[in-house]
Amino acid sequence: MTIKEKKQATLFDSLLCISFLIFILVTCLVVLKEYEISAHIPLIAGAIFSAFVAISKLKYTWKELEEGILHTINTTMQSILILLVVGMLIGTWILSGVVPSMIYWGLNILSPGIFLVATTIICAIVSISTGSSWTTAGTIGIALLGIGSALGIPVQIIAGAIISGAYFGDKMSPLSDTTNLAPAMAGTTLFDHIRHMLYTTIPALAISLIIYGIIGMKYAGNQIDTSQITQIQNALLENYNTLSPLLLLVPAAVIAMVILKVPAIPGLIIGVILGGIVSVVFQGSSIADVFLVAKSGYVSNSSMDFVNELLTRGGLDSMLGTVSLMLCALTTGGILEKTGMLEVLAKSILKVAKGTFGLIAATIFTCIGTNLAVADQYLAIVIPGSMYKDAFIKQGLSPKNLSRALEDSATITSPLIPWNTCGAYMSATLGIGSFVFLPYAFFNLLCPLISLFYGATGIGIAKLSDEEKLEVKLEI
Repeated sequence: MTIKEKKQATLFDSLLCISFLIFILVTCLVVLKEYEISAHIPLIAGAIFSAFVAISKLKYTWKELEEGILHTINTTMQSILILLVVGMLIGTWILSGVVPSMIYWGLNILSPGIFLVATTIICAIVSISTGSSWTTAGTIGIALLGIGSALGIPVQIIAGAIISGAYFGDKMSPLSDTTNLAPAMAGTTLFDHIRHMLYTTIPALAISLIIYGIIGMKYAGNQIDTSQITQIQNALLENYNTLSPLLLLVPAAVIAMVILKVPAIPGLIIGVILGGIVSVVFQGSSIADVFLVAKSGYVSNSSMDFVNELLTRGGLDSMLGTVSLMLCALTTGGILEKTGMLEVLAKSILKVAKGTFGLIAATIFTCIGTNLAVADQYLAIVIPGSMYKDAFIKQGLSPKNLSRALEDSATITSPLIPWNTCGAYMSATLGIGSFVFLPYAFFNLLCPLISLFYGATGIGIAKLSDEEKLEVKLEI
């Protein structure tokens, strides 16, 4: 029996497979968007095409490709488990009143003089507590848009503040799927990723708040209508015995565990347990209620539809769609990585973009380009993350630099592109075109610029630790 000699993947092979993947994704997600086709099956189609090229042209066997797929999936199993725990955390935190308390007390900081600043902060609080920029914009964002319009503030500026706050929370919340997906693709841990993002996220938010504060001074003398805020707060109170500030100790405990570097899975499980205990003690829930919500999510029955939309979420089941998307993407990525196609493509790009700055710039612009071409923020994380993972290691850079760059570009720029799934949703929800609110979404514009600045100066760039170097050697 003769053993077929494998051929080395060429740039043409790589571009052929990537082009097919982009073509079928654009066809399904953009051209045929009225059919609401998800990215799952197009990704599988991309994997089938890549496998065909690998077997027929590069002489790989299916067993070898399968090994590559399983290896790639195995490297992300921790993140998949975290996502499932996060689903349970969201459910128990809503049942316990933790998430509603964040929203309830956050609404108390509204005042005319600092309306834009307060809008950004409130949307950040809601997004951090729910892990969803979409839900934040589609619920509390709409209410704030109405309140700000009554004050005479241009809607495009209000929308920019809503988007900025919503994506701050989406980027930083451990409950967010993108916050879990980015470290999974880069090969770092969830909490390391969140801590490392502080370098770019805090300055971007601080500068944004200063700009919104300056703009908002013009409207300081206007009177705010508090009736809508009162209605929202009353609706939040309807299904809970109390929304005491004491409930905020639960997320404070999880934040403390992040600071103390407690591993992500045990830390989040403790958060789930605390949520369950608080549900029983403060809200009078039964143990059965806690278990059901942890599995299937919470269903709100308040008198306001958008409060119900905001709070009806969570549960382990809610994360299964994201997990399956990851598995589909990792199947394609595993084949491209095993055959060396991603490495060839990355090397070609890095011939032009050299050094730390070049690598970070290549990542950021590839993510933005993927957002433009494929119109999906998840794929804008998955594809560049797979492409540049090894390049960061070879450059001696910690994987958390990659995961941060992915979020600073893929996650943040997605709502600014009209045909992107995020941009289309935000435009439809807020009733304002992406290009109209784009100049005022200061946080989203600043994050990639600050990330590029750090890449150029070396500020906030982490080198491979001894532990990470050991892990890389063990994988090899």
